[in-house]
Amino acid sequence: MHVRDGWPGSHELPLEAFYGPALVIDVTEARGELGLDVIEPLIAGRRFERLILKTGCTIASGVFPQEWPTLSESCSRALLGQGLKLLGVDAPSVDSRDSRSLAVHKMLFSGNAFILENLDLRRTPSGVYEIMAFPIKMMSLDAAPVRAILLER
Repeated sequence: MHVRDGWPGSHELPLEAFYGPALVIDVTEARGELGLDVIEPLIAGRRFERLILKTGCTIASGVFPQEWPTLSESCSRALLGQGLKLLGVDAPSVDSRDSRSLAVHKMLFSGNAFILENLDLRRTPSGVYEIMAFPIKMMSLDAAPVRAILLER
């Protein structure tokens, strides 16, 4: 709702997007916008409805990062075309800190995908997991807290 008026509140989000197989990829060495040239080798031809980016730019340590890597709009569009339903990041946002347009948010939401931000992935290696991160049902909020759990598969 903070991205576009009329989009669903947290109580209306489909729970199936927040549960199922998820691929965690490590992009801690990357900077700026990440294109398919960076992402495709890390996903190695696998298609996942839930993708989690470990950027290493987390607030979990108590410090707000100055910058963090983000997906480019074209990469986001391509991932949506491959069936992406959920993008998770350990960073404060899927868009850059100085973004005013929130282009990645809008791209994902327009493609019926959802977002998890501020995940604590400090002790999570790359790999395939089962994610459970259901939004707490609170009426008409533009975001909701979750207790995100990754189970090794």
